[in-house]
Amino acid sequence: DWNEHMSDALYDLTLVVPCYNEADNIPLFYKTATECFEQADVSIEIVLVNDGSQDGTAQLLRRVVESARGKHAVQAIDFSRNFGKESALYAGMQAARGNNICLIDADLQQTPEDALRMYKLLADKPEYDIVAACQVERKESIVLKLFKHSFYKTFNGICTDIEIPANVSDFRVFRHTVADALLSLPEGQRFSKGLFAWVGFKTLEVPYEPDARANGESKWSVKSLFHYAANGILGFTTWPLKVAVWIGLVASLGGFVYLLWIFEYALRGTDVPGFPTLACLILLFGGLQLTVLGVIGEYLSRSYIEGKHRPLYIAKEHLTNEESGEGER
Repeated sequence: DWNEHMSDALYDLTLVVPCYNEADNIPLFYKTATECFEQADVSIEIVLVNDGSQDGTAQLLRRVVESARGKHAVQAIDFSRNFGKESALYAGMQAARGNNICLIDADLQQTPEDALRMYKLLADKPEYDIVAACQVERKESIVLKLFKHSFYKTFNGICTDIEIPANVSDFRVFRHTVADALLSLPEGQRFSKGLFAWVGFKTLEVPYEPDARANGESKWSVKSLFHYAANGILGFTTWPLKVAVWIGLVASLGGFVYLLWIFEYALRGTDVPGFPTLACLILLFGGLQLTVLGVIGEYLSRSYIEGKHRPLYIAKEHLTNEESGEGER
């Protein structure tokens, strides 16, 4: 209940920060964020989620929690392994105790100053529930730009229920009611951009220009982006199944026309090459059947995985630096 939450909320804003091999960026992010919001007199808590990092991020987060005691509210959730960014965002929202929540990366491409600007916009515009950052110009390769443009165009073209605005990132500030709606969705294979669109709520898009990464390189490869895009399409539309049906119909029609062509040759007394014809037909229809079965299998596998009802993540350790909940959870 929203009224109950308002009475329990401890902070103006919770920063949810997924971390994967971000040991070089976390100290600078913590310093920049706390200074930025202190100057604006906005009370914050920071929820850092270590998504199975291999570079000492877990040890660093423990030190950050300890050093922030008595100064700033900091939580650190340490996953038992890498569960993915979507699970990290989910865990952070579950732990958040602010009236509003901000999803922000630790690499400082998404700056705390921009987060503060979006928070103030949300506070000044009660008619909106979400303020989402929209990249004015992507500083990416042409191939990556084309891939993302094609994804949004394809997704919005085949999905009739929702529409994802192009160039809107996961970097956004929203009210806790939105987080409650997102957390109520039970699916394990999550796609945040689609989920934000599905739950609705009024969204204000604001332009921003990402800064360069403070340290390190992006963790997103072409392969991981492709997998992420496929997960989004399969999670929000049954369009591939409809395509499979049309493939089957077209293939059947083609086979029927070819059969008529063979009969015509046979009636004329003309020899029809047997083995090449048979081999081509087997390859054609065999390939089409495997394609259709593959699409169906992809949806069945998702149902199979969801049917296990496994948790989105397993937290090995949950640290907080407040006296009311000090220590591990």
